[in-house]
Amino acid sequence: MLAKALQAFSLQGKVALITGASSGIGAQQARALGAAGAKLVMVARGQASLQALQQELAESEIDATYVVADLLHELQTTGLDALVEEAVNCFGTVDILCNTAGINLREPAHQVTSQSWDQTQDLNVKVPFLLAQKLVPAMQARGWGRVINVASLQSSRAFSNGIAYGASKGAVAQLTRAMAEAWSASGVTCNAIAPGFFATALTQAVFSQPQLLQGLAKQTAIGRNGELEDLDGISVFLASPASAYITGQVIHVDGGFTAK
Repeated sequence: MLAKALQAFSLQGKVALITGASSGIGAQQARALGAAGAKLVMVARGQASLQALQQELAESEIDATYVVADLLHELQTTGLDALVEEAVNCFGTVDILCNTAGINLREPAHQVTSQSWDQTQDLNVKVPFLLAQKLVPAMQARGWGRVINVASLQSSRAFSNGIAYGASKGAVAQLTRAMAEAWSASGVTCNAIAPGFFATALTQAVFSQPQLLQGLAKQTAIGRNGELEDLDGISVFLASPASAYITGQVIHVDGGFTAK
């Protein structure tokens, strides 16, 4: 029985497309899903970082390729169609979509411009929806698929200098529920991970302030900020058959930050 239970977490034979895969949460998702058996299509702007990660994964016998792309440029020029076609052609299919790329400009409310507002909403909300919209029909035809979005503490809480980002992540939470309503009856589950404070490019401004960082750690129930490896279990779980009856959920991985 234990072997059968563990098999439910296997991603053997599955292909995962991960945006924002060159660093931070996206790179960690690549390591975790690859270790669970998935083949990987990694998407990001930085070719050197993608190449380095591909080499790292190859040393663990993980089959990974990458597509160098600026998602906002792809959105504006081809509506993401060219990117989707190239990504699907890598292994012939995509079973798991991890919408991990994102942006947080950290602008005070009075400094937000129409351009910076649109940039934030486009990358954090519009791109995840359109990628899913283009990839889900093939998942539905097979009767199996996974969409994993990235929400935030700011999906439900307000932080300073985060009005555009918070609005986008509130939208991601509702987008996730709406995706589940639209697609889960045909076998495609849609969930979101809401991380606490993890050291990534997006949180560099926070992690460069030791006193602030210590204060945030004290606000968690566990007493520390997140390590990227803390996201491995939830990423594999939501991508795997083990989560077949879970959809439309925003799952906080925050050390109990939102519990206090």
